[in-house]
Amino acid sequence: MKLTSNARASWIATSAVLLGVVAPLTTSAPVSAAAAAAAPSLKWTKCEGSGLDPWQQCASVEVPMDYADPGGRKIDVAISRIPSEKPAARRGALLMIPGGPGGSSLADPSGKGQKLPQDVRDAYDLIGFAPRGLAPSTSVSCGLDHADLATSKLRPWPAPDGSVTENMTTARRMADACARNGGELLRHISTVDEARDIDRIRAALGERRLSAWGVSYGTYVGAVYSQLFPHRTDRIVLDSNDNPDPDRVARAWLAGHETGVEDTFPEFAKWASAPGNPDRVARSAAEVRPLFLRLAARLDRAPIPWPGANPEELNGNVLRQTMLDSLYSPSRFPTLAKLMVAAGNGTVPPAPAAPPEPVLQNVAAVGAATLCNDVAWPTSATEYRKEVTESRKKYPLTAGMPRNAMVCAAWPYPPGHAPVRITDRGPSDILLVQNERDVATPLSGALKLRRALGARAVIVTVDSTGHDSYLANGNACGDRTVSRFLATGGQRPDGDTYCG
Repeated sequence: MKLTSNARASWIATSAVLLGVVAPLTTSAPVSAAAAAAAPSLKWTKCEGSGLDPWQQCASVEVPMDYADPGGRKIDVAISRIPSEKPAARRGALLMIPGGPGGSSLADPSGKGQKLPQDVRDAYDLIGFAPRGLAPSTSVSCGLDHADLATSKLRPWPAPDGSVTENMTTARRMADACARNGGELLRHISTVDEARDIDRIRAALGERRLSAWGVSYGTYVGAVYSQLFPHRTDRIVLDSNDNPDPDRVARAWLAGHETGVEDTFPEFAKWASAPGNPDRVARSAAEVRPLFLRLAARLDRAPIPWPGANPEELNGNVLRQTMLDSLYSPSRFPTLAKLMVAAGNGTVPPAPAAPPEPVLQNVAAVGAATLCNDVAWPTSATEYRKEVTESRKKYPLTAGMPRNAMVCAAWPYPPGHAPVRITDRGPSDILLVQNERDVATPLSGALKLRRALGARAVIVTVDSTGHDSYLANGNACGDRTVSRFLATGGQRPDGDTYCG
């Protein structure tokens, strides 16, 4: 199956949801105009694939595989751009930093970039990229078993009784496959490496400073870039923000699903019980939560065969995973409701479409490498068992998954870098935008990033539901605030703001 660039980017964005000693560079000085002009020229060509804006061009930037050995092996990072639509108004380049990890923004200049207001498209060249390891950049794969590519394995759920024994076995099997098949590049995929690649992209573009719009995991990348290269930044928008806890990193992001689900499920319950809704599952919002929990428990005991799905049965954890995925946006609520109705009747809908396996293998490898290389994870089943037991008691909807063992519990490599501690040192050029109800990056975690950045940032909290706020699941007030900041080159609220 051959995908267009836009279709492939959509699969990557969906698949990336499956997951989620640094040199002192904070004193980097701006490059001179002469140095910027001397940056190596890029060979821009027509992008492969269909469905792209005719103005979008593609190129590649060569970067060190291992920044500790800059003269060693090189890899390619694919980039794209749509030039400013009004050169006289051009301010610079706006890099779109994708989520994931495992997401790509290569098609974004033609996609969500075209949702930007005209004055923003006039002010910037829109830049996308496929992070290291992700095709068409130099790519990696772990060659995982097909069954281990199931969402409920990549983001593993405990057994119905809370046991993590099978999860630890799966983690070892997946880690062994990555060690066997991933190659040397797999050891050099991390957030710090991505941030350094971004600065190579900036230099290759000939820009003294770079603006960025980072979403989801991309907010952590943007924060790390701003920490390591503060004087290379211009205007930074961080949208749907990750907890920057340097001791836990991705473990904190996964744990955030507990509160994210609790923040968001009531909105689903109101929608799923509304009169006139063709996918109505209950007569009142109060009935939806117990109905869901009973249905998941029943499917734990008696799964329903589901030919063509992975796994080929609808069990309690597959229902829970569908719940988690469906809460990312109100537009996805019908998926969960339809599955609940079908399961309640002892049936299943058609199996959901899956990405081509090579794409899924690639995304899974990049996601796992980033999460596991950023910080060391516990390796003891006892620790995970304790955390899962506590989580199941406090947050029954997520059944212990957010604190469970994933592949990182058996990862064969130590972290290549110390995690970056986000601080308030640097220019005040960051705007955070955050929905109040976000299943993946809850407001509680975003506020921790806001506190870490101190006077460098302000936050716009948006009274809305869903992941991805700006020009997606936010509201008009939040969108106007971010657009004004980008278009004017820095006009932002004097302090933290609420968009009701």
